[in-house]
Amino acid sequence: MAESLPLEMLTYILSFLPLSDQKEASLVSRTWYCAAQNALREINVRYNIPVSSASLSAIKSLGLRGISCIGLINLDGSPASHQVLQSVAHYLGPHLQSLCLGGGSPTEASFVALILGCPALRILDLSGCNSLFTSGTLLAHPETAQSVQKALSGLRELNLAGLRDLSDPSFNQLSSCAPSLERLSLAYCHLSFEPGLARGFTGSQDYHPAKLSFCNLLRFVKERAGRLHALDLGGTGLPPETLKALGQVAGLQLQELSLHSCRDLSTEAVTTLCRQQPGLTSLDLSGCSELTDGALLAVSRGLRHLRCLCVGKLQRLTDAGCTALGGLRQLQSLDMAECCLDASVFSMIPVLGQSLRVLDLSSCVALTNQTLQAICTYLTHLSVLRLAWCKELCDWGLLGLREPSEEPTHMPQPRPELEHQDSGPKESSLQPRGPSLLVLQALQELDLTACSKLTDASLAKVLQFPQLRQLSLSLLPALTDLGLVAVARGCPSLERLALSHCGRLSDEGWAQAAGSWPRLQHLNLSSCSQLTEQTLDTIGQECKQLRVLDVAMCPSINVAAVRRFRDRLPEVTCVQSRFVGGADLTLTL
Repeated sequence: MAESLPLEMLTYILSFLPLSDQKEASLVSRTWYCAAQNALREINVRYNIPVSSASLSAIKSLGLRGISCIGLINLDGSPASHQVLQSVAHYLGPHLQSLCLGGGSPTEASFVALILGCPALRILDLSGCNSLFTSGTLLAHPETAQSVQKALSGLRELNLAGLRDLSDPSFNQLSSCAPSLERLSLAYCHLSFEPGLARGFTGSQDYHPAKLSFCNLLRFVKERAGRLHALDLGGTGLPPETLKALGQVAGLQLQELSLHSCRDLSTEAVTTLCRQQPGLTSLDLSGCSELTDGALLAVSRGLRHLRCLCVGKLQRLTDAGCTALGGLRQLQSLDMAECCLDASVFSMIPVLGQSLRVLDLSSCVALTNQTLQAICTYLTHLSVLRLAWCKELCDWGLLGLREPSEEPTHMPQPRPELEHQDSGPKESSLQPRGPSLLVLQALQELDLTACSKLTDASLAKVLQFPQLRQLSLSLLPALTDLGLVAVARGCPSLERLALSHCGRLSDEGWAQAAGSWPRLQHLNLSSCSQLTEQTLDTIGQECKQLRVLDVAMCPSINVAAVRRFRDRLPEVTCVQSRFVGGADLTLTL
């Protein structure tokens, strides 16, 4: 019946599937192959292309398929890189919309030639491409700048993160070639802040020929205020007065602002920002270590439309500040990693249940099993749950059972429709308390790294998530082959799996588990001391989509075994370690 559907309708249907399922669907028939290729073009899938002469045929093939989003890996100033850039411009350039050169070292001439061949670009990532800005003369020639401006007339997003040599002239030259810019990242760039800059800027003193100055950036923001919607200034050391100057720019209506790791920001400055920019839907304040409860109170009162909030590593918060976040009724993603505030998390969970989809409580070491059960009671629509290093979590917490010695608490009562689901025999000493982790059936990512009290007793029963794509069980010393096989059967759609430092896993366990994970792409088995080359053979036979395998510090897997594995599966990147003269040497093959 599906064969009779119009190609456009089949493409639309396949677009709802995860990437791995689309790849599988493309093998059904020629019609399904064409529909899958169309679907892949319509979603934001980036094809990462290693820069070498061996990639030239792949670039031509991607061009024939109309691929519009790529990243170039290991780009430098060599003739091979120049040849690859020419090929990209010729075959992909006319319809390329997103281009990532992050961390590469292209020459200025090859970069300009590439951009001129990509007139449809909407997203450009130059993060870490310091070679383009060392001389300070990029796009200094007026005729070149005019041609590049024509090519970048539709550019909406520009990433300049981590550029140590970015200066006012080079920033101005590049940004002037992108008149339609809406999103800009300058994270971890070396911004200079002059005294008195909050009072405004005048004349040539605001222009620095060798550095990127905040006054120059402020001028840019004022000129683009009506169009600029997203700004990332994380890691720039932004002082409080500069944030106030930024927020009060006339006509500026930011939707997304990232200030992560700006350690000098004050609660007063954030409070002012919330009054100045009430339309923010995404705000990252993680690592702004001077912030107190007042900042979260201001966020809760002033940013009523906030959907994404990151407040990790704010060690000065108390329960009062975090509890206020319950007022953000549209919040979809909340990152509170490294905030040891179990009581506040517990109290706000019931009011976030309708909207929240992503919750990160990593390294909240005081997080209790009662709070986990409250999550299972109220946050049933979660797609991402990160609980790494929450070391107090126990089997009975995941299973929804009451600890034998536990006294009655004031835990919010579960809704009637969420009754306890017991997937195994009841233990006489444990009584039902609330829903188990099993109720979170929408989960696509789960991180239980270093939750060291967990054992097969709970993991084998609750890790049954057909939609789960990413799972980390690293640093769980009690995980055995029994748990591994149960997880394999319960989570067959995994694409990324981390099991590092799980020393009780053996070749026999993998012989039973690997066949359940045909979609596995990234696998971390580092420091799994019992595994041998036999596990490599099993993985090579069963996990045909594997792209990255980490077997570092596995003492029974030597370099020769990894090389034999790579000979059979050359598309897989392998990481392996061995000891040389008392030191550990890590090899990427």
